[in-house]
Amino acid sequence: MNKKGNILIIDDNKEIIEAFKFFLEDEFNQVSTLKTPNQIHSTLKAGNYDIVLLDMNFSAGVNSGNEGLYWLKEILKIDPSIVVILITAYGDVELAVKAIKEGAIDFILKPWDNDKLLATLKSGLKLRESNLEIKKLKSREHHLTTELDRHFPDMISDCDAMKKIVSIVDKVSKTDASILITGENGTGKGMIAREIHKRSSRSKEAMITVDMASLSESLFESELFGHKKGSFTDARQDRIGRFESASGGTLFLDEIGNLSLAMQAKILTALQERKITPVGSNKSIPIDIWLIAATNKNLEKMVDEGSFREDLLFRINTIQIDLPPLRERGNDIEILANNFLRKFTAKYNSKVQKFSAEALKNLKDYSWPGNIRELEHTIEKAVILCENNTIISEDLQLRKSHQSSSKLNIKTKTIDDIEKDAIVSALNKNHSNLSEAAKELGISRQTIYNKMKKYGI
Repeated sequence: MNKKGNILIIDDNKEIIEAFKFFLEDEFNQVSTLKTPNQIHSTLKAGNYDIVLLDMNFSAGVNSGNEGLYWLKEILKIDPSIVVILITAYGDVELAVKAIKEGAIDFILKPWDNDKLLATLKSGLKLRESNLEIKKLKSREHHLTTELDRHFPDMISDCDAMKKIVSIVDKVSKTDASILITGENGTGKGMIAREIHKRSSRSKEAMITVDMASLSESLFESELFGHKKGSFTDARQDRIGRFESASGGTLFLDEIGNLSLAMQAKILTALQERKITPVGSNKSIPIDIWLIAATNKNLEKMVDEGSFREDLLFRINTIQIDLPPLRERGNDIEILANNFLRKFTAKYNSKVQKFSAEALKNLKDYSWPGNIRELEHTIEKAVILCENNTIISEDLQLRKSHQSSSKLNIKTKTIDDIEKDAIVSALNKNHSNLSEAAKELGISRQTIYNKMKKYGI
């Protein structure tokens, strides 16, 4: 028989405790007992209980039930989702009603009927499971609401580099391999992560995003692993962390390169052990997450410098996807600009229909340091400012310091600079595969290796 449920019995009568335990041990996973309520706090915090069977009176000669009501409140402060069933030898209807108003789910009289007791406990266990699921869903709903407020444009592209990435996305989405997405800010790392999740077998579950760059050291554990009420000054109630909310689905750790070494160690432990422990608790919670991480930093260089853990890097980049900057995506600039134009003319009910030839040229010549995100904001602003049906150069308000910068750079670069850039670009496109990169450049593997040593790549 598959036994479920952990029960804690609190009664000062040794015979009552033994009778309960003898009857219930064959029905439930764990049956623990306490003879005094003074150990309730430490016992509940140390264990993982679903139901508490609580006597109403503990002091000799006292039968008011006030002790039971007091401890009922204390138990629910520790764990609001736990199921409490009160026991008493005195059939007081008013006391029963009061106890239920205070949070008990039922009231059992001594002597009890075994069948009724078992039915009550089984119902209580179902209620406990529902309470825990509701708690998890509420936390997930909060995280998903934040996630839905973020905008993820469609994967639109006509360049070979992005077509290769789409092919990789399709392959990795059929696995549970950890994925690291790299690229400059604004290149669409979050969009690629969402696309991978959308195509995966976990697509019906949540994808929870954590912006690691925004987490302070003090809030890190609470945000990721959750906390128990009272574990620190502002912990006014239990909170489920992002790891637990993402369990069964996907966890996207954005800007993972911003973590301190101490934070990295805690992330690594959670990933290795596949369980987390909320702040203020000593009970671990198993997790089942698919990890996708992203960064705009060179993690391998950070490993060499001692600022990123090599074992964590191995753990998070079974597959690495390197996104090219927008300035290297050729016709994608015009394709994306027209897509954003359609989006914002619909949003603002605008009569704008197209870009002037000069405006399109300026869009293509601009270096886009902010990549797709900057392009989107630029087109939105232009749609708002445009006074007729055609967006002109003045409507774009591009920063002059970045206009035609790609052409200027080519003029001022040396032959060595151009050669080095070509090697770096080929290595990025081919995911650091020397043979493939050499083949693309039309040189031997030994030659590319010698050039890499020459330029310190």
